[in-house]
Parts: sequence; C-alpha cells; structure tokens
Amino acid sequence: MLRPVEAGPAVVVCATCRLAAERREDEGGRRGGALLAQAMRDVQAEQSALAGVAVQEMRCLFACKRHCAVHIRAPGRVGYVLGDFTPGEAAARAILEYAVSHAASAEGVVPYAQWPEGVKGHFITRTPPEGFVCE
Repeated sequence: MLRPVEAGPAVVVCATCRLAAERREDEGGRRGGALLAQAMRDVQAEQSALAGVAVQEMRCLFACKRHCAVHIRAPGRVGYVLGDFTPGEAAARAILEYAVSHAASAEGVVPYAQWPEGVKGHFITRTPPEGFVCE
C-alpha cells in the first residue's frame, strides 16, 4: 500500500479528488486532483523558483467533502491539509508559493501576512511532524 517517494518538501495531491462539489470529472473524464497536480507541474515548468517542492500524487486523502485536497509537508515541519480548490494555474501557483515558504520556515509555520491569497480559507488540518506535537 505504501510507495516510497523522495524525502523533502512536497505537496501531496489527492489525485482522485472531485473536480467540484457537484462534479466528479471534467468533460475528458479527468478528476480535479489530477488536473490540479498537472497545473502545479505546468507552473513549476514556467517558474523555476517553485520547482524545489516535489508534486506527489496519491489516491484519496480522505478529505472528500473538501475536494481538490493537498497535503503540504517537509521533514521536521508541521504539515497542512488544504482543500476546496478549483484546479488551475491560480490555485497551483498559490499552493506552490505557500509550500516554498513552508519549506523555508524553521518549523513549518508561515506568518499569515506571507500567505498567498489563494490559500487563505482553504486550510483543513495541521499535522505535527513525527516525534512532536504543536504548542
């Protein structure tokens, strides 16, 4: 069930997420999560500063009521699950910009004033790194 991936800063995208609350797939049969992952890779190809965060896909993050969910993580840092995105360039860019700031922070805590507008209101949970809890 587990598949190894390289350790390091990453955005794990739920590849099976719905396109929207009322739609499972687009006209081509593609799920919203898969479209979001591709949009992130497209943005990274255009902007090398965002390429230092891996885009990884997995089946189901169990955030089904909050479609187009992602998990932002980096070793030794608090992780975050976000959802309710519309797959496309704007969401992809905002998620990646936040992930870069998250990876550069000491503990995974990015000051609110530095959050891209596109991630505000999308946070679902935070997860402590192994061996720690958050104060």
